[in-house]
Amino acid sequence: MAKLKQKKSKVRAPFTVEFDREENGRWIAEICEFPGVMAYGSTKQEAIHKVYIILLKTLADKAEEGQAFLPPSRLLTYRMARR
Repeated sequence: MAKLKQKKSKVRAPFTVEFDREENGRWIAEICEFPGVMAYGSTKQEAIHKVYIILLKTLADKAEEGQAFLPPSRLLTYRMARR
């Protein structure tokens, strides 16, 4: 199978993750564009990992319902594989 060459994109990500830390040290990561899509973690990395999974599930559910947040052209880039 042909390998795709990674190209750095100058396109801004469509989603923003906002972090906060509770007094007990637990981290909260929230997707600003989707109120309620948030996750907790004992570390900042754990919180972002969990909120990323929740965001993907939320986007998949919305796409199945025909309520895509963005058209696929804003989420994906297309190019031909080099042989």
